[in-house]
Amino acid sequence: SMASPALLMRVVASAYSVAEKAATIVRNVMSAGDLGIVEKAGPNDLQTKADRLVQMSICASLARKFPKMTIIGEEELPTDDVTEDLIEDGHCEEILKKPCPAQYTGIKEEELVIWVDPLDGTKEYTEGLLDHVTVLIGIAYGGKAIAGVINQPYYNYEAGANAVLGRTIWGVLGMGAFGFQLTEAPAGKHIVVTTRSHSSALVNECIAALNPDHVIRVGGAGNKIIQLIEGKASAYVFASPGCKKWDTCAPEAILHAVGGKITDICGNSFQYNKEVKHMNSAGVLATLRNYDYYASRIPNTVKESLVP
Repeated sequence: SMASPALLMRVVASAYSVAEKAATIVRNVMSAGDLGIVEKAGPNDLQTKADRLVQMSICASLARKFPKMTIIGEEELPTDDVTEDLIEDGHCEEILKKPCPAQYTGIKEEELVIWVDPLDGTKEYTEGLLDHVTVLIGIAYGGKAIAGVINQPYYNYEAGANAVLGRTIWGVLGMGAFGFQLTEAPAGKHIVVTTRSHSSALVNECIAALNPDHVIRVGGAGNKIIQLIEGKASAYVFASPGCKKWDTCAPEAILHAVGGKITDICGNSFQYNKEVKHMNSAGVLATLRNYDYYASRIPNTVKESLVP
């Protein structure tokens, strides 16, 4: 008989189904019409009923199956009173069939840290920019992002009434990433994707120094990494604090699984062990290809302004 799948593959397979359930919750909250918006630190830092319900669903579903994992979510929420209808018990069979990369076969449950952003791009969600929205489940081991799931609840939403909504992208280091068509940005074009709602003089100074052919401003870190892996942008540049570990963990794993690179603006890699501070204080620089080209053009004045 076949050996049972390695823990990592079971966690990813479950996270896949949990993310699909999350997408259904996101769409249901939107179609019911009452978003239940709460301001956290200000008008650009919002929480909705979807953020709250989705986080409860993801964290409770994964904790029930894998009680020894550490799960860190964006929202400060009570962990009790999660209703049974929020629990997702399923898993993706397709993922379980794939062999686990050898370096991860011996992982124990208590060695995994899960970083959850229940609704990345909340502000865009409240404004109806639904294609910006993602659900992020990142899986870290030894302080590194090693696997991730990104769900886009509204993928395809402009394709008409009969379109199948939503998709789930997933990846594991040493195995690759799936659920999308890997595409490189046009050769010789410098297309920078950056923040839509958190701009600043420093953010703009940094982008100007790259002399881009085109700048795309969109919400959500997950969405920006998707722009890179689908060839719509060649670099994701954000010279500002504000991005958190739950924004970058899942996207990092997927980007690294296809040979891309993400660091802070100063070139340091992100750490994802459970004791780490949540804020990525020194911003983000990410590319699918040609990382060094962009890294070499970040001005020292910008680097000196951002302390990791």
